[in-house]
Amino acid sequence: MRSENRRWEDFGVLSSTINTCKVEELELLLSFKSSINDPLQYLSNWNPSVTFCKWQGITCSNSSRIKAIYLPGKNISGKLSLSVFQLPYIETINLSSNQLSGQVPPEIFSCTSLRYLNLSNNNFTGSIPRGSIAYLETLDLSNNMLAGKIPQEIGSFSSLKFLDFGGNVLNKLTGSIPKSIFGLRKLISLDLSDNFLSGEIPELIVQLQNLEILHLFSNNFSGKIPSALSSLPRLQVLQLWSNNFSAEIPKDLGKQNNLTVIDLSTNSLTGKIPEGLCSSGNLFKLILFSNSLDGEIPKSLSSCKSLQRVRLQDNNLSGELSTEFTKLQLVYFLDISGNNFSGRIDARKWEMTSLQMLSLARNRFYGALPNSFGSDHLENLDLSQNRFSGTIPRTFGSLSELVQLKLSGNQLSGEIPDELSSLKKLVSLDLSKNQLSGQIPASFSDMAVLGQLDLSQNQLSGEIPTNLGRVESLVLVNISHNNLHGSLPSTGAFLAINASAVADNELCGGDTSSGLPPCRRVKNPMWWFYVACILGASVVLALASFGIVLIRGRKNLELKRVENEDGIWELQFFHPKVSKSVTIEDILSSKKEEKVIHRGKKGFSYKGKCIINDMKFMVKEINDVKSIQSNFWPEIAEFGKLQHPNIVKLIGVCRSDRGAYLVYEYVEGKNLSEILRSLSWERRLKIAIGIAKALRFLHCYCSPTVLVGYMSPHKIMVDGKMSLA
Repeated sequence: MRSENRRWEDFGVLSSTINTCKVEELELLLSFKSSINDPLQYLSNWNPSVTFCKWQGITCSNSSRIKAIYLPGKNISGKLSLSVFQLPYIETINLSSNQLSGQVPPEIFSCTSLRYLNLSNNNFTGSIPRGSIAYLETLDLSNNMLAGKIPQEIGSFSSLKFLDFGGNVLNKLTGSIPKSIFGLRKLISLDLSDNFLSGEIPELIVQLQNLEILHLFSNNFSGKIPSALSSLPRLQVLQLWSNNFSAEIPKDLGKQNNLTVIDLSTNSLTGKIPEGLCSSGNLFKLILFSNSLDGEIPKSLSSCKSLQRVRLQDNNLSGELSTEFTKLQLVYFLDISGNNFSGRIDARKWEMTSLQMLSLARNRFYGALPNSFGSDHLENLDLSQNRFSGTIPRTFGSLSELVQLKLSGNQLSGEIPDELSSLKKLVSLDLSKNQLSGQIPASFSDMAVLGQLDLSQNQLSGEIPTNLGRVESLVLVNISHNNLHGSLPSTGAFLAINASAVADNELCGGDTSSGLPPCRRVKNPMWWFYVACILGASVVLALASFGIVLIRGRKNLELKRVENEDGIWELQFFHPKVSKSVTIEDILSSKKEEKVIHRGKKGFSYKGKCIINDMKFMVKEINDVKSIQSNFWPEIAEFGKLQHPNIVKLIGVCRSDRGAYLVYEYVEGKNLSEILRSLSWERRLKIAIGIAKALRFLHCYCSPTVLVGYMSPHKIMVDGKMSLA
């Protein structure tokens, strides 16, 4: 009996201890909540009436002890409270991507149970605190504003697998890498990128035999790239770009590694590209640009079928491209510009079926251009500043995805093929500094998104196609140093063209900025007098008819006064159909919570519908009617007369002593800010042109001029057809 009583007493003590611990954990969490700002109210259910295991961002163990706090990207701000680090069983703390500030307190390393700590992407300042946690596996303090040196004590985190002090320009850590880091034998990923670290990388790095990812880019490291990197069997990602490394790339690099990504660009490396970089058979990204590498592309890379992105530009590489290299079917980005490559590229079949970007510019290639590069996905093709000759292949017109084509600085001859006008996505075309002849194709006016056209320094003749000036997307044109004659188009990009862009031709006309002489006017024959008389009579008749229509139309613009239970309302509609359909009841009935489509500071906007014919419209509420100036309503009436495909139509006004509403046509779509990131550059260009058309109409074609104030993507509607409103 005594032993049974004793058991119940022990259980009572244990239960009391557990409850006491839970109270302590509750108080620590509430202390953390009280120390921060929570504008999104994400922690709204953090209150004692709810068990903390059900709180947002809290994970508990089976014994109901707090195991994890997970609050990334919740826009919380303030200083970091020590209370979360006093939770006795906490293993995971993730407060990344918030607005926390102040210094990182040294007490964060006193939490012995912690396995994962992520405070990245905040506004922490000061230095990295000293200390250690024996069982911590992940430590991420990247993208803050930390400064100073990396403490030697970092080597005491003996279980560390993932260490990230990278800065993306925000962190400003200085000094060299402490040697103690190379004693972290379990390290899998080391990221010290985007800081101001300096010195050499010691051969001690060979001790990190489990290392898979090494990011040391964007620092001030110097000296040789340690040959010890070649002895790390699990190394997959090596990024050392934008440092001051010199000498040769370790010759055995890749032979014993499992490399997938190599980026050693923007250093001062010399010598040849090692043969074994693709020994793993998994290398898909090779970035070595802006060094002083020489020699040929290794044969082993020509058979590296895993390659996808290759950037070797701005080195001293030479030799010819092997046939095998131009058959790498996964390569989608190839840039070898700014080297000394030579030979013909047309005497083989290109089979780079995934190619999207190809730049062979600034080399010594010669011969004819190939008819095809084996890809239907090419978006950017740059073959400029070589020694290519012959004609521009007509097959280039079938590169339907092409956005940029640069063939300048070669020895191309013959006429510009009409087929190029089939490139409906082409934004930039540069054929300058060749020996092209014939006329500028009139079909170029069909290139709807063409923004830049450079045909300078050729032997083109004839007149400039008049319709070329009507390509609304065209911004920059250079036709200088040709044999063109005739008048300069008086529209579009030619309106205020610079003199240097039309120099050395036989052209006339244009704005004074063109520097061209005025065109001579030819006297009209007498028959034009009779035509002018007939046209004049037609215009008079048309104006007379228009006057009748205008008089009738004005009746529709007169104010109507209607009375209902809310009082007397004045209605004014700017379109006859709307005047016959929309009633005061239709407008007022739309003012419901479920019909709100926008909540603005100056009033809400509602979706309305006409009872008679189901016509949809938008009602914009105007707050504080009494403060409106007397000239407001006459100006609004003028806006109602504006009609343009890229401007939402104001179709009516409704007002009384109690309130006022503007009635607009309803546009089915989303505002630009909601869809901008998902749009292709072609779509963005079309939208930009639509905005420009609307602004030009308001500024140049309205009298008086309608000035547009603050404009943002939130105020621009894009309908389902990607048209502007």
